[in-house]
Amino acid sequence: MNKLASDNPSPGFLEGVAVALIASVLLSTGVTLFESILPLSLLARVLISMAGLGYLLYLFSRCHQKVGRMSALSVYAAMVMASWLLMPPLPWVVIVHLVLIWLIRSLYFYSSVLSALLDLGLMAVSLLCAMGAYLYSGSLFLGLWCLFLIQAMFSWIPPNWRTPSKRPQPGVENERFDIAYLTAQRAVRKLAITTKH
Repeated sequence: MNKLASDNPSPGFLEGVAVALIASVLLSTGVTLFESILPLSLLARVLISMAGLGYLLYLFSRCHQKVGRMSALSVYAAMVMASWLLMPPLPWVVIVHLVLIWLIRSLYFYSSVLSALLDLGLMAVSLLCAMGAYLYSGSLFLGLWCLFLIQAMFSWIPPNWRTPSKRPQPGVENERFDIAYLTAQRAVRKLAITTKH
């Protein structure tokens, strides 16, 4: 796993809740204000792209690592342009944006594969809950609120979570080094003795 995440603490859960509330209010208000001006499909694509970009910029503001930001934004921009040109169905546009956000969070906030996989599971749960809330209530705000609120839980995923079976035993690495060091010393002594004769 990439080590960009080494010194980047995740934002707190309460901060994530505040971001979730702001994003839900802004996006649902944007739909209400502009649905009479733009076709709903186009408006949704614009708002999804803006929300994705805003969230990526928020993530960048919360991590100390500067490496790769321009590359990440370039990939994001390329994927957004591809989604505009290819015009896939709207659910696929949402999934592409969520996967891009997952990749950025995995690179900048985690240093283990298990943590990144847990975040991917969180993405899937948030999408399913958002769809369920929207279909059950008919409220866009409630669907968005569920999506972003569950996303805020990524702050609870440990950045370097490893399975216990893969943890090295204390002192084993030191013992191996000592054995290798002694073997190397003996080899050097034998080499020195044979060159003298």
